[in-house]
Amino acid sequence: MRFIAIGTCIKRQTTRVFISAALVHTLSIFTQQTAADQPWPSHKTFMIKKKLAKKQRQNRPIPYWIRMRTDNTIRYNAKRRHWRRTKLGF
Repeated sequence: MRFIAIGTCIKRQTTRVFISAALVHTLSIFTQQTAADQPWPSHKTFMIKKKLAKKQRQNRPIPYWIRMRTDNTIRYNAKRRHWRRTKLGF
């Protein structure tokens, strides 16, 4: 395992921290200042990711057996959402 020395300045006192190379990427998430410095497209919190997953599951056509059970009175999912036309708002 490689170790990399990273110097951080806290309240005008320089402290040297030794961390493993595997944790450098995790540490860089907290130290980045702007979105332009990020080498990856986006970050999602766990709650946002759960909401997106739920909306993805809801956005599907109705099963065929529902059409048969309701004698074709329910023909389509009225709450279908297109990814470009209708945004979720969060």
